[in-house]
Parts: sequence; structure tokens; C-alpha cells
Amino acid sequence: MPQPAEEVKFMRRCLEISLRGKGYTAPNPMVGAVIVHRGGITGEGYHKIYGDSHAETNAIGSVKTPETLKDSTLYVNLEPCSHFGKTPPCSDLIIKCGIPRVVIGTADPNPLVSGQGISRLKENGIRVTCGLLETDCRHINRRFFTWHLHKRPWIILKWAQSADGFIDLVRAPGSPVGPNWITSKTARILVHKWRAEEQAILAGTNTVLKDNPGLNVRLWSGRDPLRVVIDRSLKLGSQHHVLDNSISTVVFTTADKTLTDNGQSALTEGTNIRYVPLVFDDAVEMQMLNYLHSQDIQSLIIEGGAYTLSRFIEKGLWDEARIFTGQKHFYDGVRAPSLQGKIVRQLETGNSHLQFIYNSSSEFIPSQTINDW
Repeated sequence: MPQPAEEVKFMRRCLEISLRGKGYTAPNPMVGAVIVHRGGITGEGYHKIYGDSHAETNAIGSVKTPETLKDSTLYVNLEPCSHFGKTPPCSDLIIKCGIPRVVIGTADPNPLVSGQGISRLKENGIRVTCGLLETDCRHINRRFFTWHLHKRPWIILKWAQSADGFIDLVRAPGSPVGPNWITSKTARILVHKWRAEEQAILAGTNTVLKDNPGLNVRLWSGRDPLRVVIDRSLKLGSQHHVLDNSISTVVFTTADKTLTDNGQSALTEGTNIRYVPLVFDDAVEMQMLNYLHSQDIQSLIIEGGAYTLSRFIEKGLWDEARIFTGQKHFYDGVRAPSLQGKIVRQLETGNSHLQFIYNSSSEFIPSQTINDW
């Protein structure tokens, strides 16, 4: 059903300002709110950082003439909360201010809210419209929705491949440790921006041995993601950047490597390093995701290598892929992973062609009118 252009415009503004909180609100969602009085915006706000005031509170607080709230409409891309968390319920504040109408993009999947905010508003005589630009509103918070609905993080696969489809050169014994760069610094800056926006980043043993990556944010401002490393046989040591103890790091390894014969820990964990024992069977990837879900991790970038990426692809455990194709030819080497999905965006960045591909089964494929990359 077509929506009035003015209504759509105000909801798009909610989505636009909600993205200002990207990388800072998790595990809370990104939310923007706009207050409209007689056709004009009189207040707006967004959720800036986890634990701080919510978008609706910030929008209401920005209105210079509070008495106009009793003749205003509040637009918000996610259902107002109805429970006490780190902040009081937004639905109670909306009721208290006497706002007569609320337009909501989508209901909240959090069981603590899940329609209760909408019901509370309606019970107090507020006219509620729900579902405006719902596809885009769900897409913006795909990490939050995936964590609540599917009990795992949103999974982003990222790699760079040569023009002839290789992810790396053949490494002879004794080859120098370090990446064989395919992309330009422009692309690498973009990758570090992405890292700052997600909660965790994962790499396998071979990638660490060959490239010795830091898996942190150096070329962009923002938070370092949780480093997640697969080290089944404990081949990695303090000489590797991922075990430098500088930021929070999880190492997945086999259970028999973590305990001595008397059941005591066989590993010395640094202040920021935690070893997590897993059973490396056919379901080991799901074990990893279950652990990350238990730690409130809503998004995960997998940066390699080819074997690790391919395992997640084979299991269908991916949501989004971001693939750089450079201009170099390797002629031989490690073949890049292969996947099928829906290309939702393509662009040129530095010396590379960049594709954004979504798993065709995803319920969060974006419309062509939204760009949150």
C-alpha cells in the first residue's frame, strides 16, 4: 500500500540519523526519532552510544517549545521500548509528554519489548501506525534482528581476490610473513572503517601464520572489534599480533589442548585473551557462533583464509559478502572462495572493484534506496 510522501520522508530521516550511532550502540539497535509539528520537523535525536539515552528521549529533549508536543507526531524506525533497562521506558515518556500520534517503522524483536511498547501506547489513547518502510527499518538493524531471531551474529565475509581469482600466492617454505596486497590503501582504510562498525572479527590459523594480521582498527577511528582466532592445535604464540594482549581476543581450540591430565588449565591466559575449548566436528562453526551469541556479539566479520571462509559458505552460515577484485594477476595460488547470492551494490574503490553480495535466503536484503555502507 503506497505511503504518503511526507510520511516516507520523515521515516527516511529517522533511518539517516540512526546510522550516526553505527559502531557504538551494540548490543542495542540503531534508532533515530523525528518529531513533526504541523508539517515541519521540530526535534530529532538518535541513540548515540550503548547505555546512553534513547533516540525518542533525545528527540523530545531537542524540541524548543515543549507545549507543541501535544499536537505533534513522533516518527521512529523501531518500536519504543516498554521496559526498564539502562534507561527508563521510552513509551512512558511519550505518554507523559502527551504526544498524540506515533509512526513506527518496525516492531522490536526483543522479547522484553516485542509489541508491548506498541500496546502500551495504544492503551493510553495514542494513535499508532506501524510498518512504514519496514523493509529498510529491518535492514538497518539486521545485526540486532539476526541475534534475537536466529540466535547468532550477522556474518559478513570479506576477502580480496586477484583479477584471475586467487586470494593468495603460493607460499614456499621460508617465504616472508606478511600479506600479498591486492588492494590499495584506499580499500584498506574502508576495511578498517568496517572493522570499527562490527563487534567481532575472525581469522583462521593459516591466515595468522602467513600474514600475521593485527585484526584491529588502525587506519580509522573507532572501537577495535573482539578478535576471534581459530587455533585448533595451538600453533600460534606471542610473536603473533593477535596474541599481543592489546585488545580482547578469543581463541577457539580443542578441548584436549586446554587441560592437563589433572584437569587444570594448561594455558596461561593474558588479561585480554580467553581460550575457548570446542569439539572440532562437523558442527564446529555453529559452536563458534553459539559462543559469540552468548557473549552478546551481534556481528562478525570473517577475514580468512580461504579454508575458513569456504567452510562457512558450505554450511550456509553467512549473510553478506564484501569482495574486492583487484587488477593484479597471480596466475597461480590459493583459489578465492566461491559463492552464489544477490549482488546489491557494486562500486570502484582505489584500484579494486567492490561487490556487496547478500545470501539469497536473507530476509534483510536492502531496497535500492538505502545505503548504510
